[in-house]
Amino acid sequence: MKVTVDDQLCRGHGVCVSVCPEVFRLTDDGYSEVYLSEVPADREAAARDAIENCPEQAISET
Repeated sequence: MKVTVDDQLCRGHGVCVSVCPEVFRLTDDGYSEVYLSEVPADREAAARDAIENCPEQAISET
């Protein structure tokens, strides 16, 4: 599984980082980014939770 963050939609709420810090982190500017090219199998459920709970719907599974 791979995920992406649309930097045009992200507003830096940080929900994804709270839900799945192993996959997402905040940049120095306070916006979310993906820092693992492949989501580990044991973190896929958490990554999907981050997708579902993103207030701006900025995260997608690819």
